[in-house]
Amino acid sequence: MHFRLSGTVLDARHPEALAGFYQALLGWEVASQDPTWVALRAPGGGAGLSFQLDPEHEEPVWPSQAGIGQMQLHLDIGVDDLAAGVERAESLGARRAPVQPQTGVVVLLDPEGHPFCLFTSG
Repeated sequence: MHFRLSGTVLDARHPEALAGFYQALLGWEVASQDPTWVALRAPGGGAGLSFQLDPEHEEPVWPSQAGIGQMQLHLDIGVDDLAAGVERAESLGARRAPVQPQTGVVVLLDPEGHPFCLFTSG
């Protein structure tokens, strides 16, 4: 028996809009879509990223605080140029997280508040 990670799913009040953000950021293709679900796949294959409708989705709090909706996961996204990557993400609707815990990594929040990190890959 073989297990493999097929993808990661993020809840969203507006899955089509959030998928559009990541599609523009990553350059991935829409693999499937309906009003409640959008799946993106990398052109070269591998695990995908999907977005499902959750009308009650609330932005997670990061860094975490006791008793408040905490982040369950975050995405790490490698870029060739960190400053240019941050500028691109912000131009698409991301915003910097108020806390930046380490050098060489920038923590951003997507349009629905999911944290993700940009770092120089390679």
